[in-house]
Amino acid sequence: MMGYFNGGNSWVVVTGFFLIWFLLWLPFALVLKWYPLKPLTSKEKLALLAGLYLLAPLLVWLGATIKGVSWVDLGLETAPSFFISLTVGFALGVAGLGVIFSIEYFLGWLQWFGENRHRLFSVFLPILALALWISLTEELVFRGFLLNMLREEYNLVMAGVISNLIFALLHLVWEQKKSIPQLPGLWLMGMVLVGARLVDGGSLGLATGLHGGWVWGLTCLAQTQLMSYTGKGYQWITGLGEEPLAGLAGIVCLLGTGVVLMFIR
Repeated sequence: MMGYFNGGNSWVVVTGFFLIWFLLWLPFALVLKWYPLKPLTSKEKLALLAGLYLLAPLLVWLGATIKGVSWVDLGLETAPSFFISLTVGFALGVAGLGVIFSIEYFLGWLQWFGENRHRLFSVFLPILALALWISLTEELVFRGFLLNMLREEYNLVMAGVISNLIFALLHLVWEQKKSIPQLPGLWLMGMVLVGARLVDGGSLGLATGLHGGWVWGLTCLAQTQLMSYTGKGYQWITGLGEEPLAGLAGIVCLLGTGVVLMFIR
């Protein structure tokens, strides 16, 4: 079950965590000539994320050590049940995307390019590894460490609201123009993932799987050019800038996932 951290001001630790994380990452970002308003290519963003996410587990370990808690308290474990939950979550995440995109296809809002499916074989495993790495890191930081820290001060709902507001706003570091319309969707996504952790008895397995399924599915579609929007659908439904989280379709997908999680519980 989700444990509470003992003693100390959680906001001091949270502020210190993100400040140290940023300061340690900043030299790496400066080497790559990054600044907040600079447009990024996919390779540049991946390189910056790699530096950022390689630091995260070390800092989480340091914060957990200071507070006297274990990885299991944060929701991370090596029990078979963790990997079963991860697999179930991954399948659920991919299935949710499939349902939404299938509906949009039948409405004539997008088209599929089956002739490009051979591209999937070359990117399947690399994107899977990347998706799981990103998802596990973000779940450990935001639905693990940060959520537990805030539960020292607030109830679960309020801790979830605050931690996922931080999660959403931090996306503004990358491509503000694209990120701003996605903020409500990112916040809701985080809340659904908090629900997944609750359903999974405090483990991050289900949440990591869901997150990984969404990242893997969307990245594969983008990299293989298996689909494109026809322009017949309303952007406020399909997503501004062709970003599902910036439209009603993405919100419905998240809410539908939340309903499924309630039945799983």
